[in-house]
Amino acid sequence: MKIFGKYETDEVEIKDPSLKTVVSFGSPRVHTFGRYQKRQHGKFKLNVVERLVNKLMRGGTGEKTSGKVIRTKGRLQGKKIHIINVVEKAFGIVEKKAKANPVQVLVKALENSAPREDITRVSHGGISYQIAVDVSATRRLDIALRNITLSALMRAFNKPTSLSESLADEIIYTANGDLQNSYSIKKRDELERMARSAK
Repeated sequence: MKIFGKYETDEVEIKDPSLKTVVSFGSPRVHTFGRYQKRQHGKFKLNVVERLVNKLMRGGTGEKTSGKVIRTKGRLQGKKIHIINVVEKAFGIVEKKAKANPVQVLVKALENSAPREDITRVSHGGISYQIAVDVSATRRLDIALRNITLSALMRAFNKPTSLSESLADEIIYTANGDLQNSYSIKKRDELERMARSAK
């Protein structure tokens, strides 16, 4: 099974035991035309690369994220073929720069950026406060994918850098555990720090 007809998934190693249950390479296709959309837990069967593509098809946040307001005005919404081409180009850049299978690099990035703790709001007798909770495997993967794609959008927004280049850079920085350059690792650390202070 090869993603984009180029990248092997059989030898991809997932070291994180909780992510191993939710990261899937079930189909080499990155466009299943919503086949699993209405099935309960259908996204577990979706290829993780298609989930990355789906997360990129979003409008801007419309609010401040790390000091920036990203408004893409829906330029990427629904344009799945365009986003698939962006991800394929990004994988080509990752392969050149990292000299490794880009699918393996993506999995390593997801492992590095998935938070283990989160906070939730609890109310008792009209008083609400935050407590630390463990994060489920599905939410860990969703948060990691969201932060990687949001970082790519922020790096490319109103800049000469293309979206595929910014996505490739973020995947490589996160896979290498580069705390200084990786937005997703910063967001993971911020979330875990808030959870520690809420204990």
